[in-house]
Amino acid sequence: MTLLARPAAAAPAGDRRDRGVLRGLGGRLGLLGGLGVALVVVLVLGAGHGQLSIPPAEVLGSFFHRVGLDLGPMPTHPRGDDTLWTVRFPRVVLAALVGAALATAGALMQGVFGNPLAEPGVVGVSSGAAVAAAAVIVFDLTFAGTWTIAIAAFAGGLLTTLLVYVMSRDGGRTEVVTLVLTGIALNAMTSAGLAFLLFLADQQAREEIVFWTLGSLNGSRWQYVGVVAPLVGAGLVAALVLSRRLDLLALGDRAARHVGVDVERLRLTTIVVVAVLTAAAVSFCGIIAFVGLVVPHLVRLLSGPGHRMLVPASALGGAVLLVAADLWARTAISHADLPIGMLTSLVGGPFFFWLLRRARRTAGGWA
Repeated sequence: MTLLARPAAAAPAGDRRDRGVLRGLGGRLGLLGGLGVALVVVLVLGAGHGQLSIPPAEVLGSFFHRVGLDLGPMPTHPRGDDTLWTVRFPRVVLAALVGAALATAGALMQGVFGNPLAEPGVVGVSSGAAVAAAAVIVFDLTFAGTWTIAIAAFAGGLLTTLLVYVMSRDGGRTEVVTLVLTGIALNAMTSAGLAFLLFLADQQAREEIVFWTLGSLNGSRWQYVGVVAPLVGAGLVAALVLSRRLDLLALGDRAARHVGVDVERLRLTTIVVVAVLTAAAVSFCGIIAFVGLVVPHLVRLLSGPGHRMLVPASALGGAVLLVAADLWARTAISHADLPIGMLTSLVGGPFFFWLLRRARRTAGGWA
């Protein structure tokens, strides 16, 4: 009888477990590889599309010739190569850096708060940057020339984050709930300050503030890339270093302390890294919403909650998303450059509703 038939010899439990780990590792490496390929594809497409269309082969040919490799055809249009290197390449590279920074900051925030609905704006960095940038625009400050708005936005974001952390401390410790509520209160105050600055502004300044708060990569330059890249690179390295301790923090503050994690120092360090990443991202392109919320959660659904995988995958996913969104912003309407923050919110809003419904289906718990 079938029920009495001798089953095939089963592999030892250790072998099955090892193969399972390898399958999981292979899947995670495949995810990183797939995101890396997707990033290269959207970078090439983003650099080639616009008012002057350049085929992907010519985009790659221009890049290879510039780095000293005689591969691929050069752009046939007389201004194609100049357009790529003075306009397109700086823009797509800055988009990739900003997307990676925002998505990594979101992954860190969700790890610190233990909630997939957390995002960098919780600690007030975006709103603080917006108020500082608006103040520069309204009062026509030029202490650093064309860099004034970017420097003010960066400093405003960092200052607001530090203020949230200091105000939420109680007895030398910082509770997550207190930190969130303090961030909400300070965000309300900065929103009021931004509204007051809009009231004081003239028509031209008001339009500039609104456009800045909606986010745009228009006017990107290699000089901006040179400033943002080191900050984002340092932030990504710090996030990878913090990833193992963030996994331990997921066990809870008390359990993390029992295994030797300095929870307070970890929380402070993580928030500083988030502030640097987000401030560097928004200082040159304005506020871009929902990247820090959408990307880490999607990556977590694919790769699991471990931050050693979540952080690099989120960085790649954020870069892919923002380069694609910027391409959409430049090509959706002919001879128009839509605010990129508007497009990311258009995608992120429905995703947020889906996330809320998913949380309700899990009986109020968070995945």
